[in-house]
Amino acid sequence: MAEENTGKKKGSMSVSEAGRKGGQTVRDKYGHSFYEEIGRKGGETVRDQRGHEFYEEIGHKGGQKVKELIEAGKKRAAEAAKNAEKKSE
Repeated sequence: MAEENTGKKKGSMSVSEAGRKGGQTVRDKYGHSFYEEIGRKGGETVRDQRGHEFYEEIGHKGGQKVKELIEAGKKRAAEAAKNAEKKSE
């Protein structure tokens, strides 16, 4: 990690470094199952607050985004192939 010249005294850490260190401490103390449990509880809370229709909507939006990305990728690939063909002529 590159050191930044922030004018702070030697040994001080940035906010991101402190957050990373805290996250690692929690991970080491509580383990993987802790994150699974809080994720499950959070998911249940969202389900109870927003309902089944919310998941249908965001699933549809996600599917549409994937479809758009695939189409854009195909278009770029076709353009790249066309440009490569022109260069080889």
